[in-house]
Amino acid sequence: MTLPVALSGSDVIGQAKTGTGKTLGFGLPLLERVTVPADVEAGRAAPELLTDAPQALVVVPTRELCQQVTNDLLTAGKVRAVRVLSIYGGRAYEPQVEALKKGVDVVVGTPGRLLDLAGQKKLRLSAVKSLVLDEADEMLDLGFLPDVEKIIQMLPAKRQTMLFSATMPGQVISLARRYMSQPTHIRATAPDDEGATVANITQHVFRAHSLDKPEVVARVLQAEGRGLVMIFCRTKRTAADIADQLARRGFASGAVHGDLGQGAREQALRAFRNGKVDVLVATDVAARGIDVEGVTHVINYQSPEDEKTYLHRIGRTGRAGASGTAITLVDWDDIPRWQLINKALDLPFNEPEETYSTSEHLFELLNIPEGTTGVLPRAERTRAGLDAEEIEDLGETGARGPRGGRGGRRSAAPVEERPARTRTPRPRRRLRGGVAVDGTTGETGETAVDTAAVESPADAETAPAEPRQPRRRRRTRAGVTGKAAAAAEAAVATAEGPATAVADTAPAQPGAEAAAEPAEAPAKPRRRRTRSTTAAKAAEAAAAAPSAEAEASPAAAEEGEPQPARRRRRTRGAASKAAEATEATEAS
Repeated sequence: MTLPVALSGSDVIGQAKTGTGKTLGFGLPLLERVTVPADVEAGRAAPELLTDAPQALVVVPTRELCQQVTNDLLTAGKVRAVRVLSIYGGRAYEPQVEALKKGVDVVVGTPGRLLDLAGQKKLRLSAVKSLVLDEADEMLDLGFLPDVEKIIQMLPAKRQTMLFSATMPGQVISLARRYMSQPTHIRATAPDDEGATVANITQHVFRAHSLDKPEVVARVLQAEGRGLVMIFCRTKRTAADIADQLARRGFASGAVHGDLGQGAREQALRAFRNGKVDVLVATDVAARGIDVEGVTHVINYQSPEDEKTYLHRIGRTGRAGASGTAITLVDWDDIPRWQLINKALDLPFNEPEETYSTSEHLFELLNIPEGTTGVLPRAERTRAGLDAEEIEDLGETGARGPRGGRGGRRSAAPVEERPARTRTPRPRRRLRGGVAVDGTTGETGETAVDTAAVESPADAETAPAEPRQPRRRRRTRAGVTGKAAAAAEAAVATAEGPATAVADTAPAQPGAEAAAEPAEAPAKPRRRRTRSTTAAKAAEAAAAAPSAEAEASPAAAEEGEPQPARRRRRTRGAASKAAEATEATEAS
């Protein structure tokens, strides 16, 4: 119905049910309006009409649909050698840019990548004669509308615009008329198919518990006459989880959702088309436009968001006159949402029947053999599986692996090995109170090191070059070095000088000489002063100081030398006594 109107160059709004051939409905007029070298050779077109810029543009919402439409147009335009290029995200830019430089006739793409290449001046849209918005209700939704408007502004004002979709709400048609010139709205339906859904699709709606849904699905997948099956979920996590559970139960399953890289998504869809995988679990990215031959069952694992999504989901089966079965599992929480969908589509499933994996009516309605369990018998596991399909390297940046992990199967970049660091060991000496364990003092050891380090120029020239040793650190006591400790000892010796002089002038006693001999022996290594013994030693030193001063004072008095006045230290006890004495004096 649309071919005569579209071939005349008029704007068209086409609406038809799923599986009725809408792709060729706009594809054939699109290919016919493109000028190719074969037309010039046959005399049907002038040579000046040939150009390397795109002459037709098809905008689609999903990557999978973009690839499918491209393949259909390549098949239809093979005789005339029409150059068709698909442009979508998830692939490397370079091959797409190279193809644009060589020249293309028709471009099929998603809005994001089209805007990127057009903004980089790699894609010229000034020669476009025809624009097609496939799945127009999705393209004119709030999510895609700003990008679609930017693309339309880059196109020539004089062009043909065609919109096609299975669902076309009234507000979308009103919005589409802003970009079209006197469009013709064509709605194709069969005389005996007045409902919103396809008559060849048998629909079943069950109320199932979320914990029992995997068991129900596993039994449905073993129904008699079952071919390829598509299972739709609302969330990406649920899709990945169900695909893994079915794989553990023995089914050859694959997944298509947004958390997968483009290579993994195309691998799963390719394996599903080739029959290596017979169960495809997907989100709504695969609900629109995907045409796979041999799909007999569609299972809505979770209730769809609205009636449009429901129609597109179940439309993956019963295509091109074939029959199919659509099964919807509605949870208790989704009953209100499903009732709205049921009312909008005028379906007889307002109150779904409560169903479990062991319910008899489930086995009867879906032709499931009795005694079927939730695990596929080993004798029936004949599919090659997802791993049998090669994953294509698309050169995608930031790719994600087959199970959602980043990196995919790309090999990691080689890591440069750094040479091991050569570090000269630092000489350490163990000291106790400034005295080395081997008997030499820290100062002596430092002097020896310094002396060994300082060499004459002649020795430096003759001696072989040696690695420079790092500076040796010395441990000090309370921040005082060895030289500072020596200076402190000298000051103490000077203060004790008078008492020492008095002792020297006294007559020598036999016992004194014997006592002096041990004093000349080498001093024992001083023990390290710790916090626990500091207070005790300080108390002993304070007690011994008055007695030593008392012994030294008579000797100093006999010699007639002036005795230095001892400075009294005022303590807290003395201060308190002085304060009490002052108060008593004032009171008297």
